[in-house]
Amino acid sequence: MIKHTIVYLVAILIFSSCSNVLNPSATKIVTNKPTLKDYKIGEKWTFKHKITTTESLIPREGETSEEVIEFKGGLAFLNRNNGISDTIQISSGLDKKKDHTPFRDWPLKVGKKWKYDVKWTDDNMSGHKKQDVEVISFEEVIVDAGKFMAYKIEYKGKMTNSWGYDGALNDTYWYAPAINNNIKLISNSYNNIGEGSTFIKELIKYSRPQ
Repeated sequence: MIKHTIVYLVAILIFSSCSNVLNPSATKIVTNKPTLKDYKIGEKWTFKHKITTTESLIPREGETSEEVIEFKGGLAFLNRNNGISDTIQISSGLDKKKDHTPFRDWPLKVGKKWKYDVKWTDDNMSGHKKQDVEVISFEEVIVDAGKFMAYKIEYKGKMTNSWGYDGALNDTYWYAPAINNNIKLISNSYNNIGEGSTFIKELIKYSRPQ
């Protein structure tokens, strides 16, 4: 009886983990890249985030937001992060020439795979990130802001930066087409001596003017 019960539970776990991928309706859904017309002035996403490191088990928490505003004759995202803000033209991201190793390879579809390879430099750091990406499923996700159908997208690879980090970086995003944004992110990084961190970001509020 115990043996049969264990086999039964294992079968349930396997089926549950694969159900979203095997669901024909989920695998047939295709989502194209948003356009400028998909955004509206006053639309706003608010996130909570926390980071826990192996050096400190006490999470550092904060809140960020993205709001669509009119800026220089067009639409832009006003990003706020713990009192610091910046503005980015939406068109600059939408009109960007397609790269062969993009962050997000549109259109999205369950089972799609690509490679993400990027180098960057800013005022604080330079770095290089290389990850293998796969759209795992299209599933129902519940966050503080509500319930959404979202693509689960896994990024697995490594990162190096000018601060001395050289190690693994695995990110999981949940992207909700209904609101043209990620609703959740879990990012795990760790080096070869076991030092690492976990960063979690989740949508807590969404609003769009009528």
